[in-house]
Amino acid sequence: MRGLAERSDTDSRSMTDAGGTYGGPMSAPRTPALRLTDKHGRTAYDLRVSLTDKCNLRCTYCMPAEGLEWLAKPELLSDDEIVRLVAVGTEILGITDVRLTGGEPLLRPSLVDIVGRISALPARPAVSLTTNGIGLARLAKPLAAAGLDRINVSLDTLQRDRFVALTRRDRIDDVFDGLQAAAAAGLSPVKVNSVLMRGVNDDEAADLLEFCLEHDYALRFIEQMPLDPMHGWNRDMMVTGSEIFDQVSTKHVLTAAKADRGSSPANLWRIDNTEATVGIIASVSAPFCGACDRTRLTADGQIRNCLFAREESDLRDAMRAGATDEELAHRWIAATVTKAAGHGIDDPTFLQPQRPMSAIGG
Repeated sequence: MRGLAERSDTDSRSMTDAGGTYGGPMSAPRTPALRLTDKHGRTAYDLRVSLTDKCNLRCTYCMPAEGLEWLAKPELLSDDEIVRLVAVGTEILGITDVRLTGGEPLLRPSLVDIVGRISALPARPAVSLTTNGIGLARLAKPLAAAGLDRINVSLDTLQRDRFVALTRRDRIDDVFDGLQAAAAAGLSPVKVNSVLMRGVNDDEAADLLEFCLEHDYALRFIEQMPLDPMHGWNRDMMVTGSEIFDQVSTKHVLTAAKADRGSSPANLWRIDNTEATVGIIASVSAPFCGACDRTRLTADGQIRNCLFAREESDLRDAMRAGATDEELAHRWIAATVTKAAGHGIDDPTFLQPQRPMSAIGG
């Protein structure tokens, strides 16, 4: 057994009792000194850490064909700075889950070392990774050995020609190889993230699910969100969660897997009364902002209290200027307090974040 590798995304929440103690994998119970609680009473336990804004794909809904202007190396957090801020989050602020994202996190040369160092923290969080899977065939085993608990791999189509059209790269075999390597390395259940777009791949819901069932992967459908740098998102192109449910239901009987999903973004559905599940993350059409427990750290050291926030709080420069861990924690708390009640996508005044998803981190 791999500790938290067998648990769902929200199981670690059940290990946080009324007194604030948490027993993560290989960690002793602790009481964090402070909390990341906003003015609406939500507390952040889940930290998303972007390791780079670079990516080796050029997905049409994420970035232009020529790519973007990447952050200069001096702007990026160093390995030591990343680990220090994660330690502030876990030791002082009660963070229990850390997900490493990008850009594409596998492009960070020191990724395995970062995973190992985070896994070795005294208040060890659950450590997961979101990736496009390119390079995972080589890194899955070292990442598992370093302490990675879970992995999510993005895959929007099973068809080579569509993959090339969507990503502008002919790398689908690398993704398939990466998925197999992750399963072989014990990073189970391997999760697959899929975004359906109208007129592009919206006919593949059933095929993607059959593929995941065949290989024992856990599929998560995600609604397309307005986070592209071209600001070309069109709600009419988005396939809604209810549409996805209806498509899958033509092939399978779906029953709710949990009465209460807690802070998990996915509604989980049990398939044909088996233990297999499919998740639907309806971030736009059925937002779960009221239960959000996430905070985000960008690759250049900015704290974002919401994926759609238009303001950030700088921890990098404060840290480099000599701020103590406690001072950094209080800056983080101040950034969290102002978190909006919801993302406001349906508000007529909604504006997309200035940064695209690849720069924010998933």
